[in-house]
Amino acid sequence: MAVTAYLVRHGQTYLNLYNRVQGWIDSPLTEKGIADAKGAGERLKNIDFTASFSSDSGRAIDTAKLILKANPHNMNIVSYQYPELREQFHGYFEGSDLSQMWQFVGVQVQKTTEKEVLNDFGLERARDLIQRADLYNNAENNAMFWERLNYGFEKIRQNTKDGDTILIVSHGMTIRSIVDRYAPKLDVGEATANGSVTKLLIDDDDISVEYFNNLGEV
Repeated sequence: MAVTAYLVRHGQTYLNLYNRVQGWIDSPLTEKGIADAKGAGERLKNIDFTASFSSDSGRAIDTAKLILKANPHNMNIVSYQYPELREQFHGYFEGSDLSQMWQFVGVQVQKTTEKEVLNDFGLERARDLIQRADLYNNAENNAMFWERLNYGFEKIRQNTKDGDTILIVSHGMTIRSIVDRYAPKLDVGEATANGSVTKLLIDDDDISVEYFNNLGEV
């Protein structure tokens, strides 16, 4: 089985705008975020989707609706919302100032910024560092994150068939983590842009990445 997936990051939210940590916590799309979603919809309107998948976060659901609204086939597209497709959970740090979180997390490894931590330790180790720094021990570590996300991909496989083309709307660090694991050469250290498209090929037991973080024609 092989399924083509266009994986979109949700539009900008108010917590994105305010540089706040936003994993499982949610906030509405800004005017720019609505434009991000509509822009993705315009670029994807000629794709004949068989199904749409998103996380169950409001920002992802709203982005998916705006994308599908532009598609002439939208009445025939079945939509699913899965908690397994959420952003990583930051526990105690949810809603905090993003820079302050990375200063707190980075103390463990003598770093002070997100860029320094990610460049020196990578996305997967950084998740473990966030979990270790969480005062309440609620944040996901890397193993927990991937167990959840892999189950999400299994649910997608169970609800698609060979040759399907699907939309997936998820989150910045989740998308970048998929690329980092399955096509590390494409992860050049850039954040996943709001409304950007990443193209995947999902088969029975693997995922390949055609391109990442595309804001142009698909």
